[in-house]
Amino acid sequence: MNVVDCFKMHWSGSAWVAQTYLADLTDSELLVRAVPGSNHIAWQIGHCLLAEHGLMESLKPGSMPKLPEGFAARYTNSTAKLDSASAFHTKATYLELMESLRNAAIKVLETFPVAELEDPSVPPWSGFLPTKAAMFRCVGEHWLMHAGQWALVRRKLGRAPLF
Repeated sequence: MNVVDCFKMHWSGSAWVAQTYLADLTDSELLVRAVPGSNHIAWQIGHCLLAEHGLMESLKPGSMPKLPEGFAARYTNSTAKLDSASAFHTKATYLELMESLRNAAIKVLETFPVAELEDPSVPPWSGFLPTKAAMFRCVGEHWLMHAGQWALVRRKLGRAPLF
């Protein structure tokens, strides 16, 4: 197994966890907040999609599919406070985007020169991701970090633990 295979395995596992937590949730349940002031799942998914898109575009400009018109504007710090379903996308849209972005990200990973993985990361990521390898690693970790929050929403909704 090589480093590319390790990243792909990590990404596959994190996608499975995220998709498992989302599988039985409705669009309206994606707007439930674990506690007051926390970000709901709909906003977090959009945020994760933007991050994955941005990370891969930073590593290989022009590599990622275009996001829907106005997508980035729906997932800012100020929109995180909104609760209206019309302010966000549907679960079906999120799942389609997750698949298309991940397929494109895998192509970036598979064609990225392994010798460049330890090169310094690029702005705006360089403040907290020191290398290009860390940028690839962040894709899976970011989804898992947010999916951990979704477990709390699921419990609030009365769902049994999945793991």
